[in-house]
Amino acid sequence: MAISAIVFTVILLTLLISYYTYRTAFYAPPDQHCGPDDPLMGKQYEEVAEHLQRISGIMQKIPFETVCIKSFDGLILHGRYDHIQDGAPLEILFHGYRSCAFRDCSGGHALARKMGFNTLVVDQRAHGESEGQVISFGINERQDCKDWIRYAVDRFGSETPILLSGLSMGAATVLMASELDLPGNVVCIVADSPYSAPGAIIEKVCSDMHYPVLLCRPFIHLGALLYGHFRLNSCSAADAVRKTDIPILLIHGEADHFVPCSMTQEIMEASASPTQAHTFPNAGHGLSYITDPRRYEQIVFRFLSTIPALDGSISTNFIEQLEN
Repeated sequence: MAISAIVFTVILLTLLISYYTYRTAFYAPPDQHCGPDDPLMGKQYEEVAEHLQRISGIMQKIPFETVCIKSFDGLILHGRYDHIQDGAPLEILFHGYRSCAFRDCSGGHALARKMGFNTLVVDQRAHGESEGQVISFGINERQDCKDWIRYAVDRFGSETPILLSGLSMGAATVLMASELDLPGNVVCIVADSPYSAPGAIIEKVCSDMHYPVLLCRPFIHLGALLYGHFRLNSCSAADAVRKTDIPILLIHGEADHFVPCSMTQEIMEASASPTQAHTFPNAGHGLSYITDPRRYEQIVFRFLSTIPALDGSISTNFIEQLEN
């Protein structure tokens, strides 16, 4: 009897702790999604808050078309399509963990407009206007990425070059999607501040919070499996890039205290495709473009200039500004 009680207690505690990790790391209350005006926490963001708010405000004022798709598991996902010109390349942008499109994608959106690209900025599942209550750190989101690409091909044709870009979890999402059976007009990936694997970044955050990582690990994985219904170790950015030939540009701030810059190096070393990696001194998490916008634009332009499908597609006005 005593043994049964002990076993029951152990099982109950395991389930409760796993549920706590699920609610903390993976659950997104549908009525508490981040908005563009919600403050970013941390000193590095306080220093650039005014600038972030300004570029986010510019993006919010630009007219866009609301578009929706249904995910592989039945969720309605929302995006914002911004049309610049017929026949232009399409850049699909993905934001980060517990953030929003207007915040994380405002810089990338502005750069895409400068280059003359049409843009599709999406709300990841369990964020913004999109449905869902589980954030899977790119594991399910990579399938959403593939669904957005399918939407783009159906709408704009298989000849339209598609660029995938993302920041933080959005960067990991597009990198994880690279191993899927994507159409040939997906011509490149720009990943800013990606983590190498979902489990790795969660364990890094646990360590930062002084939690015992080895003790937390089984509960984190069990919480994802039992309550989120996904396997945390089923995919990673570092593994995915071993299986793709899509050219990749990696960008990371050297002062990133959330996602270590070493994770970009790990992805770079694993990649089987033509890959470039550039780091920005003194740039915090996702802040490389704000820290040194001219160098960032030059790096992106030089990378895109190596993509044959984009030859002649980049705005001449943008090129002239970079050269002056």
